[in-house]
Amino acid sequence: MNKSMRNRAFTATALALAVSTVLTACGGGDSTSSDTKAAKDSPSAKPAAVKDPLVATFDGGLYVLDGESLKPAKTIELPGFNRVNPAGDDDHVIVSTDAGFRVLNAAEQTFTGITYEGAKPGHVVRHAGKTVLFTDGTGEVNVFDPADLAGGKKPEGRTYSSAEAHHGVAIELSNGELLSTLGTEEKRTGALVLDKNDKEIARNENCPGVHGEAAAKDEAVAVGCEDGILIYKDGKFTKVDAPDDYGRIGNQAGSDTSPILLGDYKTDPDAELERPTRISLIDTETAKLRLVDLGTSYSFRSLGRGPHGEALVLGTNGTLHVIDPETGKVDKKIPVVDKWQEPLDWQQPRPTLFVRDHTAYVSEPGKRKLHAVDIESGEKLASVTLPKSTNELSGVTAGH
Repeated sequence: MNKSMRNRAFTATALALAVSTVLTACGGGDSTSSDTKAAKDSPSAKPAAVKDPLVATFDGGLYVLDGESLKPAKTIELPGFNRVNPAGDDDHVIVSTDAGFRVLNAAEQTFTGITYEGAKPGHVVRHAGKTVLFTDGTGEVNVFDPADLAGGKKPEGRTYSSAEAHHGVAIELSNGELLSTLGTEEKRTGALVLDKNDKEIARNENCPGVHGEAAAKDEAVAVGCEDGILIYKDGKFTKVDAPDDYGRIGNQAGSDTSPILLGDYKTDPDAELERPTRISLIDTETAKLRLVDLGTSYSFRSLGRGPHGEALVLGTNGTLHVIDPETGKVDKKIPVVDKWQEPLDWQQPRPTLFVRDHTAYVSEPGKRKLHAVDIESGEKLASVTLPKSTNELSGVTAGH
């Protein structure tokens, strides 16, 4: 167990206070129930703040969990298919709902009222102290400093509108450059880069089916293609071709401590659902791509990075694979959950990996369980059984 986790201890009293009435919410509306309003007016009834909270979605709502014990602090009702991502600070999580992005103060277990309305809210990206939201239904990009969420009001930030709406992603670099994908609802082709004054300074349309993003050491940023990966670094694009005519790298995970990106790898464009066993490792310094066969399949929610840049993949054999990105060698195999199979529908639950510090959090929806595992020792730190099976899993990340 890492030192920060050892220092977090919740007393039974604090945990009891953290359990509160269910909060009923609907996308874009007032998220404060009458019970919650009463709690705010009564300091003695106000739930204790959750330290390093996790948020897990289930069919009809969200669980807010204590980051050490994994015990539920609050259940929030929220109809529809909801997704969760870190907002980029110590308290907040971005919830993608039917009506747009909503900001949840996970530490206080309540929605803030901050919303970014728009159909089909998509990717949430954190990089260089900025959080970037991409709304697929409108093509709108919103950039803000997550520290500005603390005031409870919508942060002032940058807004960019794509030429056409599409399933896209954007990321702002430390120098103010904004990389955003190009495409339409029918076809996605590549990416462009704007300077801090929104003037286009670079473009590459040699990335069919562009999807996902990740940032590596020295601020090399990449987006995935159906025939490799596209890297933007030092003001220019570089295409890294896949070894197959169709070699899709649609999901990636990066680390500031490693120049090598972790990606998935699929080769069958006609498959109803391809269950790949190979992952890709892309060196952003040499523009070389290596494939590693794990001997087990995985899903798009299986990829993560460890505290030292380790590549992490949760396999359908129930094992967390800890991979040296430099060599491609699997250094460690940590059994976490039972064997599972990826469902055909991407919105259906499956074991999901969320990494924070030295801890890998893994859901096991078939058993309604959630586990915390120390990446270096392989020790299982905590497990909890929840009332309902969970789907997505995330949490706060700043300061870790």
